[in-house]
Amino acid sequence: MLDWNRDPHRRWNPLSREWVLVSPHRTQRPWQGQVEEAPSSSQPDYNPACYLCPGNARAGGVRNPNYASTFVFDNDFAALKPDTPAGDFSHGGLLLAETEPGISRVVCFSPKHNLTIANMEPDDIRLVVDCWVDQFLDLGARDFINYVQIFENRGAMMGASNPHPHGQIWSCKTLPNQVASEQLSQQAWMAERGGCLLCEYVRIERSEGVRLVEENDSFLTVVPFWAVWPFETMILAKRHLTALDELTTAERAALADILKRTTARYDRLFQVPFPYTGGPHQRPTDGAPHREWHMHWHFYPPLLRSATVRKFMTGYELLGTPQRDLTAETAAERLRAV
Repeated sequence: MLDWNRDPHRRWNPLSREWVLVSPHRTQRPWQGQVEEAPSSSQPDYNPACYLCPGNARAGGVRNPNYASTFVFDNDFAALKPDTPAGDFSHGGLLLAETEPGISRVVCFSPKHNLTIANMEPDDIRLVVDCWVDQFLDLGARDFINYVQIFENRGAMMGASNPHPHGQIWSCKTLPNQVASEQLSQQAWMAERGGCLLCEYVRIERSEGVRLVEENDSFLTVVPFWAVWPFETMILAKRHLTALDELTTAERAALADILKRTTARYDRLFQVPFPYTGGPHQRPTDGAPHREWHMHWHFYPPLLRSATVRKFMTGYELLGTPQRDLTAETAAERLRAV
């Protein structure tokens, strides 16, 4: 008889329209692969060598102000530039290229070098949420910006070059691949069924409860049924809202609350500062209403078995289909337990 908790099976991701292979029996296999160095949680309040701390000089020579809460600046080594000249290239319909103007910014969450979202005060995280809203409105209002991607890379394992609490914002002319895929899926669901894909998903997850990790008045955190990363989570707004600028005053505070509670659970899982890439997906800023969009937050953490053993995306995952060993239900149970 089939056992969904033990037998290999596939799960469908309705946002990306891709399958993920789930192989629960593989959690029993021995591990003799790469072991990472455990991340250190010891950092000073202020680091004179940190280019993000207040009053310090950045790599380009600009000196940071003595900021007291959040601080935003254009990235000194921006991936996207607003003055990129227009141009395109095509050869035989196979070799295609086009220029991509945009604006890249850095957001310092706090002047204190040794904080993370998990151990910041809720009122201070609320200031970060307010900053994200302001940046979404500011960047999205520009005629050459059609999407604003806010994200945070936390930890050296995720490529963060500086432990100071900060994130980035890359705003661009065209929709990023994942966002474009999610938009098509949500548009198709609304056209075919007359409702919101993620509103229905929220209803299912709240009803079943087995993948639910956190919940407050306005948001819930779940391990998605179709999760790829071992402890991947998604924060979903309970009511239908398309982007950060639609948050009420109470919802801004609730978002700060659930971000803190979710990341704190990560830190308690293996008793280390938990690495992840996280950020929201929300409606484009091309001027259309995009009522199909339901704002949500993705967290992609790499740790698998412990603070020093991570999930690798290689082999079958790169050549075939993403695969996970831990079921979403088991991952949610373990996160709830801490």
